[in-house]
Amino acid sequence: MVATNTTRATLPPDAAGPQAGHPGRRGLSPQAEGMLALLVTVSIWAAFALSARALSGSSLLPADAALLRFGVPLVVLFPALWRRRRAIAAVRPGPAVKIVCGAGVPFFLAAMHGGALTSAAFVGSIVPGMVPLFVSAIMIRRGHGVPRGTQAAGLALIAAGVAALVWRYVVPVDTDVLAGAGTLLVASGLWALYTVGLREVGLDPIGSIGLLCLPSFAVIGVLVLTGVLPTGIAHAAGSDIALFLVVQGLGVGLCAGLLYAFAIRRLGAERSAVVGSLSPVAVVLLAVPLLGETPTLAVLVGVPLITAGVVLANRRPRPKVPADA
Repeated sequence: MVATNTTRATLPPDAAGPQAGHPGRRGLSPQAEGMLALLVTVSIWAAFALSARALSGSSLLPADAALLRFGVPLVVLFPALWRRRRAIAAVRPGPAVKIVCGAGVPFFLAAMHGGALTSAAFVGSIVPGMVPLFVSAIMIRRGHGVPRGTQAAGLALIAAGVAALVWRYVVPVDTDVLAGAGTLLVASGLWALYTVGLREVGLDPIGSIGLLCLPSFAVIGVLVLTGVLPTGIAHAAGSDIALFLVVQGLGVGLCAGLLYAFAIRRLGAERSAVVGSLSPVAVVLLAVPLLGETPTLAVLVGVPLITAGVVLANRRPRPKVPADA
């Protein structure tokens, strides 16, 4: 996320010291653990962006993908979630709403719909790339001050990158792409809420997944049963079900959920948005062989701007070293 010098992750007392029982042996630092988790999350989120685009050409409908996304983690983690049921139920309504709306059904449907109208490059660039801007806006509203220096320059580059992506669709107007880009901006704003909400709950990563998936699966189940959202999973191709089960259910729903929540606790909400600086590039590169997408000039200009912007927005000034140190 954007570094504003106001958010810091709270580390466990023994996080930086030698491993217990091994005085001469040191493990990874909390920061290194968080960055490693983010790097793995990048690859999973790249797969999410690709699947969001691929959904429009598969035999599955958005509701089917959502059922796999939120249902698989509940099945896999059921025993662990049952042990945490009281802690999950005790979460305050405010942070719970941020998590459930920020990464639940509203986010998922917005990302899938936006991906169907645009491209994988749009999903992979706009959704994670705009998170630092939205998180910064949330922090400003909380009185944490306006970003300055390289942080402000980074945010400006992110905005310029998104403008470069959509500019060619403004004249002449392409309503589908512009509507898709707007929907992806909504999804990015929702994800920023989720990112901030994770820092406000006292749950471990597994508990955070339960807090997200339990109400989300219930909501999507009600929408399907009442006919509000159509479903075609009963007649879908087995290969499509297997693909989305692995990518959405196990990858995004389980692994990325655990790793991202872990990274938030290690690095803080704002620093964790650094994942956005790598995700757009990975998506663009993977979309060429996997989806046959050819990067346009707008993508070749916009994605590097967004990447550079996220990197600058996450730069922290080095602490001054005393002269006698």
